[in-house]
Amino acid sequence: MEQSTAIARALTEVGPRLRSLRTQRGVTLAALAEATGISKSTLSRLESGQRRPSLELLLPIAQAHQVPLDELVGAPEVGDPRVRLRPQRVNGTTVLPLTRQPGPLQAFKLVLPATRSTPQPCTHEGYEWVYVLAGRLRLTLADQDLVLGSGEAAEFDTRLPHWFGSTGEGPVELLSLFGRQGERMHVRARPGGRPGPGAVAGAGGS
Repeated sequence: MEQSTAIARALTEVGPRLRSLRTQRGVTLAALAEATGISKSTLSRLESGQRRPSLELLLPIAQAHQVPLDELVGAPEVGDPRVRLRPQRVNGTTVLPLTRQPGPLQAFKLVLPATRSTPQPCTHEGYEWVYVLAGRLRLTLADQDLVLGSGEAAEFDTRLPHWFGSTGEGPVELLSLFGRQGERMHVRARPGGRPGPGAVAGAGGS
């Protein structure tokens, strides 16, 4: 019962959250309708609470605003809080560990702010695989400078000078798998050329 009440409360808060986000960014209903393909009347009803939010409506809105879907929904916590993984803020980046146990590979969900746009290459032992969930990720690797969009991935040896962040257009949401001892995913890069959506970006190896 408590969980159902929390979900209902979260749904009622979606409309005001959508309106607040849009007005803070100075976006009109007409402009948002053009960017999402959702009619002005539907957007207005969503914001006023007269239209029930659905994934089909919220996904294009999140993409238009370049924000994670979680930011629109404000989903309530469920399950046992003693085992729930909580996000951390590190230099403006939101980091959510997805791996509970120590092991050769660790997984994280990251939300990088738009302000993280100045490359600061570093090197260290390990191997990393990243997958872009939303936004546009800029990845510099040795002498390469790539931009990855939603649905694109890259894997690389972290002993090469590397850095990734936002293009400056908005925040970026991504998944990261990292192996400190050089463990890698069972996927291989295609040499040369920029990958298509969903492909693995060729970015070196150990």
